Amino acid sequence: MRIFVSLALWFCVSVAGAAELEDRRVFHGEDGVTLRVLSSTDTDIFAPILDGFIARNPSVSVDYAVAGSADIVTLIAECGDCFDVVISSAMDLQLKLANDGLARRLDGLATGGSQWRQSVFGFTLEPATVVLNRAAFEGRDLPRTRQALIEALRADPEHFRGRLGTYDVRLSGLGYLFATQDARASETFWRLMEVFGNLDARLYCCSGDMIDDLASGELFVAYNVLGSYASTRPETLDKVTIITPEDFATTMMRTALVLDSTALGDAAEALVSYLTSGTWAARDRPGFPLPSIGAADAQVLSVVSLDPGLLVYLDRLKRALFLEAWASALLR
Repeated sequence: MRIFVSLALWFCVSVAGAAELEDRRVFHGEDGVTLRVLSSTDTDIFAPILDGFIARNPSVSVDYAVAGSADIVTLIAECGDCFDVVISSAMDLQLKLANDGLARRLDGLATGGSQWRQSVFGFTLEPATVVLNRAAFEGRDLPRTRQALIEALRADPEHFRGRLGTYDVRLSGLGYLFATQDARASETFWRLMEVFGNLDARLYCCSGDMIDDLASGELFVAYNVLGSYASTRPETLDKVTIITPEDFATTMMRTALVLDSTALGDAAEALVSYLTSGTWAARDRPGFPLPSIGAADAQVLSVVSLDPGLLVYLDRLKRALFLEAWASALLR
């Protein structure tokens, strides 16, 4: 069975062209079924959750594959039968998979968190943050709003030139989601992107790479980094400062869905039920990076709603117009 799964996953990669897996690991239970999970969450971050799930469901093994949030859609389109559960931080793309009829309704799943049509289920609340290299801001006021960041960059442009990072929203599904939600919330986003563009900002696929470059000093500022990723690396915490913007904190829900094509419906539903229960978020594990959906105050955070409004910027014309405006502001 595991040989078949391996071949199927790599066939999926080969037919999907530019889309590819970033990592893959099998978490072994006892002899039984192997649940195939496609996720945008790094393996090391998600491993404690999978270990907890298998401890409660020992007859289930998990074949966990990681891909970029945008690549997930391509992989599912080319080889949906290769996977059973999809986990992603790009809520809009998850909703699109469900809207296209690819997600199974889990009518028996009781959840206190956010869900859409019993098909897409939120299980974390995670704000986008501004992460700073501490040494680069020594003796400087820390910018705690977007406007304060703009003013700090304009006050000393040569200090920050080439040292700013953010998502390449053409490639990152999560980056695109954060950018469109920021733009809806405030015009400050566009002013900030123009400043980033004028200072030769670097573009990234994912939060992890930005954090690496912040820790090394290659970057001084990274915008819209997942706070959960920034806080999960104890070896870098003394080198960076994580700021949740005080003007508004764009906050996404990491979501899970079960593909309608799965032959392992019971095991897949059990995993989603475990995720939405929040029992994996035990506070006795210091530094555990993913906050459960009940662990944040939704009235304070600007939580992106799990509803059809997410599909607006996935319209081809609207996406093209947004990317054109983004490129005009940021690319020089």
